[in-house]
Amino acid sequence: MGRVMFSALLQLLCLSSVAVWTVRGEDPYFFFVWNVSYGTISPLGVPQQAILINGQFPGPNINSTSNNNVIVNIFNNLDEPFLLHWNGIQHRKNSWQDGQLGTNCPIPPGTNYTYRFQVKDQIGSFFYYPSIGLHRAAGAFGGLRINSRLLIPVPYADPEDDYTVLIGDWYTKSHTTLRKILDSGGRSIARPNGVLINGKIAKGDGTDEPLFTMKPGKTYKYRICNVGLKASLNLRFQGHTMKLVEMEGSHTVQNDYQSLDVHVGQCFSVLVTADQEPKDYYLVASTRFMKNVLVGKGIIRYTNGKGPASPEIPEAPTGWIWSLNQFRSFRWNLTASAARPNPQGSYRYGSINITRTIKLFNSVSKVDGKLRYAINGVSHVDPETPLKHAEYFGVGDKVFKYNIISDEGPPEGSTSITLAPNVVNVTFRNFVEIIFENREKSIQSWHLDGYSFFAVAIEPGRWSPDKRSNYNLLDAVSRHTIQVYPNSWAAIFLTFDNAGMWNLRSELTEDRYLGQQLYISVLSPALSLRDEYNIPDNVLLCGLVKDMPLPKPYSI
Repeated sequence: MGRVMFSALLQLLCLSSVAVWTVRGEDPYFFFVWNVSYGTISPLGVPQQAILINGQFPGPNINSTSNNNVIVNIFNNLDEPFLLHWNGIQHRKNSWQDGQLGTNCPIPPGTNYTYRFQVKDQIGSFFYYPSIGLHRAAGAFGGLRINSRLLIPVPYADPEDDYTVLIGDWYTKSHTTLRKILDSGGRSIARPNGVLINGKIAKGDGTDEPLFTMKPGKTYKYRICNVGLKASLNLRFQGHTMKLVEMEGSHTVQNDYQSLDVHVGQCFSVLVTADQEPKDYYLVASTRFMKNVLVGKGIIRYTNGKGPASPEIPEAPTGWIWSLNQFRSFRWNLTASAARPNPQGSYRYGSINITRTIKLFNSVSKVDGKLRYAINGVSHVDPETPLKHAEYFGVGDKVFKYNIISDEGPPEGSTSITLAPNVVNVTFRNFVEIIFENREKSIQSWHLDGYSFFAVAIEPGRWSPDKRSNYNLLDAVSRHTIQVYPNSWAAIFLTFDNAGMWNLRSELTEDRYLGQQLYISVLSPALSLRDEYNIPDNVLLCGLVKDMPLPKPYSI
């Protein structure tokens, strides 16, 4: 498409950014048209280039309901390739829509691409973000909520309103500068410059507009996601208690908290009741596990409020043992129904036999003088041909090798790192235990695309089989992201029943960019539409498969 025609079409389509929906005798369809462009913002008082969606920072929220079909037409008006990833959306049978370099070719500048996916059998709070390079450091992220269907009871009364809270660390350097720092080889991007809440930070001088308003006596739902690059954040509402009700797609036991540690990539939903003196209050997010604490604030205003927020903000906890104990307090709500009518607890994961244990160790070292992060001694490199495309077209052996890492991890004491595409093959529908072991001095946060898993344990020290006696085999929360504290380990359970190519990564952007990720290939031996969709008709092809004829499509 020519530049002139592209610009004209873009202006026509972006007259409205509101979703339009229709019903075609099936689940509703929601259509979005998003213009991705550069813009200038100054959230920390320093003008800097950002990536905007329809001129917005953060980007628009997607408000959907279980089983809705979401169609997002992305117009890339940048001067570089672009992809969006839908963090926590499982894309059942459809890893073609995941928006990672292992599953998708980037959207070239001056062109558009349409994502088509269904939020099948999911509820909860999620977000999207750009997945190439350090784009996430420039914005283009936003909230994505999936509401329960009306026929499914929710284990709490309808709130007065439903708010999205995107918290994250922020750098004043541009994404291109940060990338150049990492590409230069020897340096980290260091510590962030501040913390933002929905792209802003309150000055506290009486001129701040409220991020949210509350009517006295009413209860509100806040969906909180850490969309940052590096820092775990502690979130608290000045003078108010939070009731945790949902975590990354699961209803939780409804405990009360004064503050919550939200690690990178994680999302929580809480209920907050406006039961205090009518005035302004601070919503506070501050960095954890860093020597110099950074604090971000936003204003919550009572509708009849008189008076500013108190300058005395609530203190944050210290140390990671507090955070570990908070993790242990999280419990799955066994009697609540999520996306389906049956109670969550009807799935008894603790009684399923483990068929395979995969131990993953994160490490960092230098290769030829350049900083690299690794899993089991392999630092992932994205090939020109997306891994899923190579596998589907039958040329995988020309692009990558399966299982170049051992399930047992690297040899004891090994510090060597190999650069290569890192792909692990897992048998379809097997029930697998994954152990994350962090022997570094900093916290780690892991995310798996395409699935939710049961976070059965996090403990200090090193894992061994006898540690299974400490697993929570009854009501561990089913989620998609888990933190691992320094010199600690975490264990998760899941059934690999979603065919596709799925990214498992460090959510710490620097670590991921420099290789701390891998892909899990889950192939259905039946090669049937019952298990996986065919390649989309609008797919972008690149690398070895660009000019190859499409393989024979799957059938039922």
